[in-house]
Amino acid sequence: MQLQVVNSPAKLGFDAKRLGRIAEYFQAFVDDRRLPGWLVHVAREGESAFLASSGHRDLEAGLPVEDDTVFRIYSMTKPITSVAAMILYERGALRLNDPVSEYIPAFAEARVFAKGSSEAPLTVGLTQPVRIWHLFTHTAGLTYGFMYAHPTDAIYRKRGFEWGQPPGMDLAESCDNWASMPLAFQPGSSWSYSVATDVLGRVVEVASGMSLDEFFRTEIFEPLGMTDTAFWADESRQERLAALYIPGEGKKAMRFDAFGNAALSRPSTLSGGGGLVSTATDYMRFITMLLNKGELEGKRILGRKTVELMATNHLPGNLDIESFGRPVFAESSERGIGFGLGFSVVIDKAAAKTPQSEGTFGWGGAASTTFWVDPVEGLTVEFFTQLLPSSTYVIADRLAPLVYQALL
Repeated sequence: MQLQVVNSPAKLGFDAKRLGRIAEYFQAFVDDRRLPGWLVHVAREGESAFLASSGHRDLEAGLPVEDDTVFRIYSMTKPITSVAAMILYERGALRLNDPVSEYIPAFAEARVFAKGSSEAPLTVGLTQPVRIWHLFTHTAGLTYGFMYAHPTDAIYRKRGFEWGQPPGMDLAESCDNWASMPLAFQPGSSWSYSVATDVLGRVVEVASGMSLDEFFRTEIFEPLGMTDTAFWADESRQERLAALYIPGEGKKAMRFDAFGNAALSRPSTLSGGGGLVSTATDYMRFITMLLNKGELEGKRILGRKTVELMATNHLPGNLDIESFGRPVFAESSERGIGFGLGFSVVIDKAAAKTPQSEGTFGWGGAASTTFWVDPVEGLTVEFFTQLLPSSTYVIADRLAPLVYQALL
């Protein structure tokens, strides 16, 4: 196990011995091979307080997790896409109430599932357009094919959209396909985790006139010095790329190259919902920018009020996901958790049973990665590993008490 204390924990308001409990707890996951390896980084007001790692990025090759290990961040791509869209919002290139059809015309003809089955759905017309803010908040009525809770999920699977897209299909074609399949509900009437952020990525392309990877590179990655974040691990990064695992017999990590190898080449679809690889160093720079309300080391990505707007619950009536959402994707209780423009937001910490401050925002990725930003305590926290699915151990629920119990 590697343990680094970059600054004095006491100076940053932490008890050093209590911080050590984080590493002790997660070391057990490596010892019995529930996780191949992990890295956790805790910072306060932009200063690193605790950085630890253990285990392997590649069990079979005996390669350790290191500070520059490249991880598949899957849905931790979503906040980056959301920031990209808000950059365009600030420039007047899009508005939150704009119909998505202004950017992707196929959405003008969207229909909503009313009853029936996936084989013979009965649909009705829209009562309002699918709007840009619906994409940010997962209230558009879109879904994911890997869910098994609604007939629309099965329609996605039948069309080849279970884990990704049909081979060779690009982002524009994917969006046209999603628009042609029934929405699960009327836009704005419920919450459901979905391909909405992928559609938002296409809006970024249309509104900017740039491919999503180019927009990310020029407007976010280069200004923030995120040198290892991209839609795939090129040859210069492949030796540092962690292998991907799933729980095998006895929950021991078992290599899963069938999925993992997708990160080795440029994808046909640039997925703003789940396509990036990154490092702990890069992602900490991104979330520190968010903690700083849009700025890092003199480079301003977003305005202060824009970040505040993103980190505000946008679910109607200030409802939480549990009461407003479909009963799917419940890795942990969503009581007391709202959703902003690209992040979950703690709106009632007692209901959520979390020590995180109200106003804390964050999200996770399918390979058990997670992050959050707590503006009240000035905290940025990230955890990286490579184990599918993220529901296996629900890392954030385990990590949060370990971080907050160390605060003085």
